[in-house]
Amino acid sequence: MERDARDRRIAAARAGFTGDLATTDAALNDPDHKVRAAALRSSDRLENLTAHTLSSALQDPHPFVRMAALELAAPRSTPPVGALLDDSDARVIEQAAWACGERPHDSAVTSQLAGLAQTHDDPLVREAAVAALGAIGHEDGLPAILTAASDKPAVRRRAVLSLAAFEGPEVDAAWERARNDRDRQVRDAVDELLGPATTDDPAHPDRS
Repeated sequence: MERDARDRRIAAARAGFTGDLATTDAALNDPDHKVRAAALRSSDRLENLTAHTLSSALQDPHPFVRMAALELAAPRSTPPVGALLDDSDARVIEQAAWACGERPHDSAVTSQLAGLAQTHDDPLVREAAVAALGAIGHEDGLPAILTAASDKPAVRRRAVLSLAAFEGPEVDAAWERARNDRDRQVRDAVDELLGPATTDDPAHPDRS
């Protein structure tokens, strides 16, 4: 049975390169989640992936398929993807946050991302939400990014990078704090954006 699923997955993936719409369409309803995900990508490659098909895939019972659907939906205007910010699987939420960051600002989605950035238990989700808020670049997301600048190192680094979309004294203050962060990657993130600190500037002490 496992070999049969592998063969069907290969056939579904190959169909995207051979123009086999019949195989692709049939594989979208395959009992194996990897076959369904391969069929989604082949449908997209053949420019045969409809909003209806994507919408169904976003509600697939397996997170692997939902994540594949989010990847394909991100550059599109439909279907909406914000509902998956409430998914039961943290990996899907992380992918959904990224997908939301690829789309224009939507007040409800930005608000939900801000909540995830500040309160979700999984730091990878918080990091993805902060990155999405920076990509969207709307002022509604700024308070959550500033809060994230005090989170775990990976989240702090992402917050520093996301602040590049904003201006203001609170942003400057966050960058100054990050200049002296105890984590090297956070300090390096500031250097990437603003350039290295100079040794003759008392506000930027030499850390070498």
